[in-house]
Amino acid sequence: MKMNERKLKVLAAVVEEFVRTGEPVGSKVIAALPEINASSATIRNDMAVLEQMGYLEQPHTSAGRVPTILGYRLYIEKLMSPPEISEQEQHMLDEMLFRRGATTEELLIENATAALAELTQCAAVVSDFSPRFSVISKVEVIPTGRRVYMILLITSGGNLKNKACRLEFDLTTEQLRLFSAYLSEHLEGVSVADLSEDRMEQLTAAMGAYMMALSPLVHGVCELSRDLRQRALLFRGEKNLFSYEDLDRMEIIRFIEHKDELSRLLDDSFSGIRVLFREENNSFVIGNSSMIVSKFRKGAHNVGSLGVIGPMRLDYAKVIPYLEYVSQKITDLISESPESAASEKTESEEI
Repeated sequence: MKMNERKLKVLAAVVEEFVRTGEPVGSKVIAALPEINASSATIRNDMAVLEQMGYLEQPHTSAGRVPTILGYRLYIEKLMSPPEISEQEQHMLDEMLFRRGATTEELLIENATAALAELTQCAAVVSDFSPRFSVISKVEVIPTGRRVYMILLITSGGNLKNKACRLEFDLTTEQLRLFSAYLSEHLEGVSVADLSEDRMEQLTAAMGAYMMALSPLVHGVCELSRDLRQRALLFRGEKNLFSYEDLDRMEIIRFIEHKDELSRLLDDSFSGIRVLFREENNSFVIGNSSMIVSKFRKGAHNVGSLGVIGPMRLDYAKVIPYLEYVSQKITDLISESPESAASEKTESEEI
């Protein structure tokens, strides 16, 4: 059995027709296509050979064929001819990226995730660990009330974290000045990636006698540094998945409840676009589904992943160019001027 050019065209046509209709594809439908110059009997024979080779399968004896994972893979990697994104589509995507006056990396990435969910009518996810590649640009301790102090950590990427801490007493002006100067000296200019538990323990131990009195503030600094090092996992459009009859509703619900399990799949190192199928990876709980993933970078580092999750019967030729454009746009924007972003969304809680 040989995979000649006609069989490749037949396979591509079956994939595209199945994506369009969701129904098993018969030989007559393929033979009627203008790019297929062969009789229905010839096409039927080609489809039977493609089935034997593992690229197609027949759900029922009397039905047409549908692509297998192997068929989708060959189509995506060799046969698909995705159209270039038009200038109008690029303008639309750019507007969606800058919605809500996005001036920070965080808001830009949130907008990108929402845009992909809206345009593809699938679920979109981003795994973002770009804050790790920023440095602490400013540390402040601000009195906000009786015995309550706000710690602010601001990064070069515009990330702002704060935490309200309550002490057993009010600090004098001199104590506040000394503690703030101590934090600035030991933290400002330090990479977020270097804010390890060991480093923070050393910082705490060096305070000596002050530690007991100021422990809530020190613990607050430790928690904020830990928050900055963690990867953010953001989802948009999960409810879109319920519109696909191909997907089991209970499996979608389980996915929504346990979606953090996707972290490993998103973080695996790779270059370019990667397509994952549920049947190939048990970490993905929705059967008959796929996820398309693309990395985005900041300078020389991979700092996050964008993913689109939908049925296996996804219009890859349409979705992949969107994903490529958005991930490259984020890479360009966050690599251009990492120091110029404004402060990000504030996260506040009281200890």
